[in-house]
Amino acid sequence: MPFVGEGCPTSASKTVFSALQQEMLVFVPFLENKASETTPEMDAKMYVATLISKPENSRLDAELVMMMTDKINASGHEWLAENEAVDLFFDREIEGFEVLWRGLERMGIDFCVQPVAGRRKSVLLADMDSTMIEQECIDELAAEAGVGERVAGITARAMNGELDFKAALAERVSLLKGLPISVISDVLKKRITLMSGGPELVATMRANWAYTALVSGGFTDFTQAISARLGFDENRANTLLQEGGKLTGEHGIPVLGKQAKVDALNEIVAARGLTPKDVIAVGDGANDLGMLHLAGSGVALHAKPVVAAEVSLRLNYADLTGLLYLQGYKKAEFVRA
Repeated sequence: MPFVGEGCPTSASKTVFSALQQEMLVFVPFLENKASETTPEMDAKMYVATLISKPENSRLDAELVMMMTDKINASGHEWLAENEAVDLFFDREIEGFEVLWRGLERMGIDFCVQPVAGRRKSVLLADMDSTMIEQECIDELAAEAGVGERVAGITARAMNGELDFKAALAERVSLLKGLPISVISDVLKKRITLMSGGPELVATMRANWAYTALVSGGFTDFTQAISARLGFDENRANTLLQEGGKLTGEHGIPVLGKQAKVDALNEIVAARGLTPKDVIAVGDGANDLGMLHLAGSGVALHAKPVVAAEVSLRLNYADLTGLLYLQGYKKAEFVRA
């Protein structure tokens, strides 16, 4: 049975949701309450379901919100951005969550559920490649070196968890041997673009006293530039070794990979008297899974299949401002960088 897709009116959604539920009859006990403290107000609003529409093709309207309110027995809703993002508050498990999630997914709407308590975080920990920027830096360097397709293939497999990250990194870097280091600045200027919503995400969280860190399995030549451009408090990444104005085809040791991102999270919160639950982390690749699982809110952004399968907070359509909506920020509260 087709779902509400492109060109289908939103008014058809109630009928289709009902039909899908009859077909699948799934009961999904979703998220356990991870909050350490609750207030009387939060007792009545234990969970929040945030719906975020694809910005350029919004299909989130009052009719759909009312239908979803009924489906999950929500006690009320609050618009974060009209026809773009809305919170629905409820105090019980959602019956047929996967049915609802799949239906909204086909409409270009993200559907995330989490406890209300503690949703606004004090630390942002972000991956860089295909997260804060739209590209994979090593693939762009490889294209300049004439080995673009070969390196891109290795990158894709490594990010989906099919290859050992360290071995894949060494193989790809070796293919860059002899590339002039001047190419790095050329790539930054001509090939690298920021992911939509990134400047607002970093600026808004910093304006609200959050600490922001860019932690990448990529390279410091790029993280330093992107961190400065976006206003991150710190950045960590691997190093490309250079000699005589050219890349040597080797990288520095130790390698910043999956465990190093977990270590970074622990070090950052410990230094500030915080805990991992105070962190919102975002990434898209297999080497991000450790920090996504450890963080209070781990968000998979336009993620690889292996990541999307393991992370409950998935943003497949929203841009990076979706992380602000997940924390309860209204669009009117966004800080423009």
